[in-house]
Amino acid sequence: MTLFPARTMTQLLAVQLALAGMVDRLPAAPTGPTLQFNNGHGHPLDNPLSKFMYFVPLISPDPIAVSTNAGNTQRARVVSSSCQTNGLAFHARCKFEIIGEGLQRNVFDHADFVRQHAGELKAGKPLLCQLDAINVQGSGSGSVEVEGTLTNGLPVVTEVRLRFNSEGRASPVSVTLHDIVYYRGAIHLENELVARVNVLTFRQKAGLPRMEISLASIKPEAAGDTLWQNCVGGLRGAVANLFIPPLGVPADGHRAMMDFGLALAMEKTAFTFPFATRLKNSPVTAP
Repeated sequence: MTLFPARTMTQLLAVQLALAGMVDRLPAAPTGPTLQFNNGHGHPLDNPLSKFMYFVPLISPDPIAVSTNAGNTQRARVVSSSCQTNGLAFHARCKFEIIGEGLQRNVFDHADFVRQHAGELKAGKPLLCQLDAINVQGSGSGSVEVEGTLTNGLPVVTEVRLRFNSEGRASPVSVTLHDIVYYRGAIHLENELVARVNVLTFRQKAGLPRMEISLASIKPEAAGDTLWQNCVGGLRGAVANLFIPPLGVPADGHRAMMDFGLALAMEKTAFTFPFATRLKNSPVTAP
């Protein structure tokens, strides 16, 4: 066995300590916001809505900008939590509320997407029903439902459902969609629709990660809020749910939703989202 001289060992230890010091001084990797919970024990802890909805830029394949109206008071809080298991699987349900007034908009930037499909557009093929924005208007009640299995005693999340229409209240979450077309030498947006969202579902399974959307209604953006318009919109929503395909989401965003569901199922007191690289800005106030 070869032994290092004492001088050499001292030098090696000095180098190792110096490297360790450099690692300690490296800036920490950026993270997203931290949600605070008390899982229904005592007074609910309020979080700015921008923190709760931070998953939107995480699941967006395109750059996204977030804005809120002036004087926005929207906040989200978990009001109760429960989890049942039979030793092989578990089911958790966490009720949440969105309180306060205002509007949060999450607007998608399709510039790169349009460039990638420029040839198709110029050939006359429109890009139909593209997601333009996810909006949260006012208040509402919802739940996060988590399904999973127990493997060697450890919980593994297989499905996370975000329901926004609980307690008999209409969902405050809506999406705007439009067709992207090309004519007269320019890109145009046509056939804009507003679709109210009831449930977003994320499943852990083979293949590309996807998000399923269950809609309450679909109406033209200029449609009114009459009983007839709402009935027609509800019918369109029911039909759309039969045909709307699951939307592809980035793998890191899908993983974040699984981790979010696990934190709620295990009744953690806090959850920190990963950093959303596609977020173009911090939430700002819009006029």
